[in-house]
Amino acid sequence: MTNDTPQESNPDQEIGRLIDQVMSSSLTDEQYRKKMQRRKEVQDQRIAQAVPEKGLIIVNTGNGKGKTTAALGMVLRSLGHGYKVAIVQFIKGSWEPSEKRVFSYWEDQLEFHAMGEGFTWETQDRDRDLDKASAAWEKSLEYIRNPDFHLVLLDEINIALKMSYLEVEDVLAGLAQKPANKHVILTGRGAPAALIERADLVTEMTLVKHPFRDQGVKAQPGIEY
Repeated sequence: MTNDTPQESNPDQEIGRLIDQVMSSSLTDEQYRKKMQRRKEVQDQRIAQAVPEKGLIIVNTGNGKGKTTAALGMVLRSLGHGYKVAIVQFIKGSWEPSEKRVFSYWEDQLEFHAMGEGFTWETQDRDRDLDKASAAWEKSLEYIRNPDFHLVLLDEINIALKMSYLEVEDVLAGLAQKPANKHVILTGRGAPAALIERADLVTEMTLVKHPFRDQGVKAQPGIEY
């Protein structure tokens, strides 16, 4: 049996090792208690040393579902704390999503701009898509720079970057103008490497199964929109 109270320089590695060990059925109750006590000590120390507050650049990307949904969860939390929030949609504008109707109850805290005209295969007009993406980015910059807004969600902006409707250098320069404590979320598959490198939090949604791809089930209210 390994030492019950090791001192490791890397907290993540120590916590990982402790988790592996407490999953062992060979531990006595006392050994389990000591290891969990040590895990709490490490976690408490990490929290005590953490920076109390920092505005984050958050990227939700990947081919799986849930990128916008996860971002809207953060929007809801911010609204619950009384913060002002702005949402700019780059692609899904033609859907008039149900989220927009729900969030209308927070009209004094939330500003929502659906500035896209739908998916690119529906518009079939690259020049118009470029104009719409440019207008959406200019609107986004207003909120990124505005210190009154605690959180800004740029929904499907990664698609606009992937399609070269926007330049990643321009987006990074815009993000650099945000106040120190403002959070900005950028969603959509295909996030460019430079944006991922700049971000503080990156989550990649992995597609395992999808009802449309695998079963031919159309998008449904309450699930997709």
